[in-house]
Amino acid sequence: MSSYVSLLIFLYVVNISDKSFGEMFTSVMSVKQAVFAERQLIDYLRTYLENEIQRLDDIKRFFSRVTSLHSGIYNDPSATIANPIVAFKLVKRLKSEWMNVVHSNEAKENIDALREGYRRMEGSLPKLEDLQGAAQGLMRLQDVYDLHVEGLVRGHFQQITNGNAVDIYKPPVSDTLSGDDCFLVGKVAYDLEDYYHSVQWFEEAVHLFRGTEWSPENEGTLEDALDHLAFSHFKTGNISYALSISQELLLHDPVNSRVHFNVEKYEKLLDESPPVTNQSLVLKRPDSTNLRTRNVYEKLCQTKGSQPKHFENPSLFCDFFTNGNPGLLLQPIKRELISLHPYVVLFHSFVTRAEAKSIREYAVPGLRRSVVASGVNQSTAEYRICKSAWLKESAHGVVGKVDQRITMVTGLNVQPPYAEYLQVVNYGIGGHYEPHFDHATSDSSPLYRLKTGNRVATFMIYLSSVEAGGYTAFIYNPIHHSLLCTAFRMLFPAILTMTSLPVRL
Repeated sequence: MSSYVSLLIFLYVVNISDKSFGEMFTSVMSVKQAVFAERQLIDYLRTYLENEIQRLDDIKRFFSRVTSLHSGIYNDPSATIANPIVAFKLVKRLKSEWMNVVHSNEAKENIDALREGYRRMEGSLPKLEDLQGAAQGLMRLQDVYDLHVEGLVRGHFQQITNGNAVDIYKPPVSDTLSGDDCFLVGKVAYDLEDYYHSVQWFEEAVHLFRGTEWSPENEGTLEDALDHLAFSHFKTGNISYALSISQELLLHDPVNSRVHFNVEKYEKLLDESPPVTNQSLVLKRPDSTNLRTRNVYEKLCQTKGSQPKHFENPSLFCDFFTNGNPGLLLQPIKRELISLHPYVVLFHSFVTRAEAKSIREYAVPGLRRSVVASGVNQSTAEYRICKSAWLKESAHGVVGKVDQRITMVTGLNVQPPYAEYLQVVNYGIGGHYEPHFDHATSDSSPLYRLKTGNRVATFMIYLSSVEAGGYTAFIYNPIHHSLLCTAFRMLFPAILTMTSLPVRL
């Protein structure tokens, strides 16, 4: 059976526009485009406010004029009606001017213009799926990096170490989450029956709602948060908390018959159940049903693994590599052998800044939600959150140059059907690819429909850096767990791995 090579290019933060608006949460490029969409909405809102301010200024002037008349010449009604001019103006004002103010279409025209501008932008705005995906991205980051929810709410990326919150990443631009923000994240978890996360996020929502006044742009209220929090506690087995939260909710909504029923149910359950210790009240994350290696790869991402030390293993080394190819004699590649099991090689500065920029720009029109093998078909999945595009050498000269360079350093034929086309991948909010085999593990895989055999190697190039994360973890290592935690920090490195199991985060 023949075999072939998988070629991947990982793309992170870029400075170009994305014209594809589907599934915005799956791609950082699409999220960036949302910034420009909101700027356009701000322009529409600015025009609306200017028109409304002008309209209200006119109404204020009318109000000031009639008020001054009643404190002046209309102070004595008898004298007023004695003057036919004053009486005429009174009749005209009541019949015409007041009607024009009360029934003015100007307010409707202003709001209609704002709504029309929003309607024109609606196709490029996030959908409900994007909001849900973004919320799940926050929860995924919370889990994978063991982040403190209270810290996230304040805009800090922190872990709890020895009882203290420690920053593991300080973003150059920061923002905080409101009570309504936390409520929406909790609601996404709640709708998925993920009460482990909903309890934590509703707790923060309740805390923040208690200290602020409700705003009209909010979707949730304190009462909503308390209601969902009580049921979330009930579903996690914390009946006493569910009861106390429900009793607080009745103070805000004393005639809510459903909450009264819940209070009675919780009181009955507590009477029938033995006392609950504080230790058993600790919220526990459910075990994964589909990812047996979850704890291993999350630990790797949190600790950055145990990097191999070259001086401790003579089999690992760094050198200037030509692979016996004349094209590399004058400018050899900087090679670093990272691991023998699995076989992983890191090539430093594999592409230039200009080449990386060119590939990013060329990939933009073709970016679509990435799919995974599903029997004989391919489909989207929650364990792969990104967008990708396939690039053909014939369509762009830089792609051909990169293909040729890959062949020179690896000795592998990367032209179809011996290899796949280059794939550019852009990860989104909390974007990741859970542990997987790059090579097919089933005869029903779509790879075999290509009649090219199975994959034997993966070649990955990082086209841009990220502020944090962006790791590729190799979790099946008989010697030690290793994590390529420095790859995205370098200038456009490339990694060659033979039938490896990378994890994208």
